[in-house]
This record gives sequence, C-alpha cells and structure tokens, in this order.
Amino acid sequence: MTIPERVREHCAAVARSARHVSIDLGAVERIEPGQPPALDPERHYLEGPREEVAMYLLALDAINFGSGWFPTLRKRPGSSGYYTVAWGLAERFREVGPWSPAELRSLGAPDLASVLGQDARHELMGLYADALRSLGSFLGDRAALDVIDGVNGSGVRLAAALAAGMPFFDDVGFWKRAQITANDLALAGVAEFDDLDELTIFADNLVPHVLRVDGVLVYDAPLADHIDRGELLPPGAEETEIRACAVQACVHIAAELGVPERTLDTWLWDRGQEPRYKALPRHRTRTVYY
Repeated sequence: MTIPERVREHCAAVARSARHVSIDLGAVERIEPGQPPALDPERHYLEGPREEVAMYLLALDAINFGSGWFPTLRKRPGSSGYYTVAWGLAERFREVGPWSPAELRSLGAPDLASVLGQDARHELMGLYADALRSLGSFLGDRAALDVIDGVNGSGVRLAAALAAGMPFFDDVGFWKRAQITANDLALAGVAEFDDLDELTIFADNLVPHVLRVDGVLVYDAPLADHIDRGELLPPGAEETEIRACAVQACVHIAAELGVPERTLDTWLWDRGQEPRYKALPRHRTRTVYY
C-alpha cells in the first residue's frame, strides 16, 4: 500500500472506534470552496533558481513542526508561528543562499535561533537543528533536485522516501510532512508530480480546529474543556482521534465538493487564518510531526 492508502485505512479505522471525537457529516455544507492553493511569495523563498527553491522547501518542511510550542515563539508582526519560521528561513536564503548538505549536518541550535530570531535555549531550536542535520544526512552528497528528480514524477514516492529517510518525517498513520513536501514543491513550480491528487490532507492541529469550529468535528465534553482551557494535549488516543477524524471527514468533504483532498486542506488551512478561528483555542501537542 502507498502512504496515502495507509493513511486513509488507518484514519478510517480510528474514526470507527473513536471515543472522544465524532464526525457530523450533516455540517459538511458549511465548508465552502476557497482560493486556488498558492504559497506566499513574500514569506516563502520562491524567486530563486530551481535548485535553491527546492532546497529551501526541503529545509522548511524538515522544520515544519512545533505548533505545540508556537505560543512561546517570538512571532513576526502579523505572522503565525509557521509563517515566522518560513519567513525567517526565506530571508536567510535570500541574503546568504542555501546550506550545503555538509553545512546542514553541522548546524546547532544557536544557528537556527539566529536565522529565526529566537532564543537559542528554546527547545524548538534544538529540535530544528536535529531535523536539519537529519536532512543533511539524508541528502548525503546529493542535491535537492537529485532527490526530487529521482522519484520520476511521483509525489507519493517522494513522500515514502522522506518518511523512510528521516525519523521526524515518519509520522506513522498520517505522514503529514512527508506528503506536504511534495505538494509544496509542486506549488512552487520546481517539481511536477503526476499523482499529487492521491495525497490525503496534511493532518495537523489547525485543519481539525477549523472543522470543529464549523461543526464537522465534535469533541466530547472532557476533551473540549481541556482544549478550551488552553492546556497542552499529550500525544495519545485523543490527539490521534482528532487528526484521524479530520482526515476521514475530509475524504467525504472532498468527494462532496469534487476536489482533491490536498486542495481541500489548503482551503481549510487558509480559512483557519481568519480572526474568528484564531480567537478560539485549538489543540496543542508538543510533537516533531506537526
């Protein structure tokens, strides 16, 4: 089975036996189409040579996690935690250029803190350095385009290679970042994959939050109260149910709207930037997977 097939099978099984989260498909009509998926050209590095943009996106998606820590980051004005990280990394690429694989393998927490404008003692900086050192080891002597072009036009194969090659990408049952990397590379125009529409949504904490606010996901009272109090949610059954039920709900919603699940994910994620969604607490789990 491919990674997307395994994600759908896993999430369907979790949703069937879920005790804390349920899906109200009667609320599906509240999900409206959004704008065509696109990357922000200011807060992402998209204007450089193909090799540099490819390396930027591999590096960005290597550290595209930490939402459980984002409330503790120094955020750029008007930017979320994700965009703070993406923009800081983009400016580094614009001003200095990309790291080589050898340079990635030698990065430390102070290096990332300097790039991202954070305290070097912040736990995320050490984890980000670990993730980028892992990317450097994964690349070895290869360039980013060697990896991308080596999957012969298959985003699904790229996801499998990333999951197999780096532990922080091996988000078993969801493979959020392994899948989103292929989508990001395609949106940036540096790769063409003929199987992108096989990808699932990229299960994190924002898309389930949007689905909850819109009534598609329903949490039991103890879980809802825990999240609404802004308390961290540990990895485990409840967190797994939230992400799995979001994937399962989006399988149905995407079919209803006649769009790929990856496109629906972007619509929901963009919708989550609106003030009415940001005003309400979402689940926060400290994990290297999202």
